[in-house]
Amino acid sequence: MNIQLKAEYEQFIQTRIATGRYENAEDVIAKALKLLEEWEKGYQEWEEETQKKIAVGLASIERGDVLDGEVVMARLSEKLRKARETQG
Repeated sequence: MNIQLKAEYEQFIQTRIATGRYENAEDVIAKALKLLEEWEKGYQEWEEETQKKIAVGLASIERGDVLDGEVVMARLSEKLRKARETQG
């Protein structure tokens, strides 16, 4: 496979090779692709977990297990007030 890279990417690769950590451009690109693969896996796991949490939240709403927004804000304000007192 032949690919054209922007000049800044070529420079980036050359800089990495110059550090001695990589022998050639293929090593740098292989590492970059491995990191991309790991990141995408982590993102996919995060997305799946978020979808589960949303489903749980929606089911809770459908059952009527919700709090009034003013109650939530009052509780948060109280937690913040206590945290400030503890720090001060």
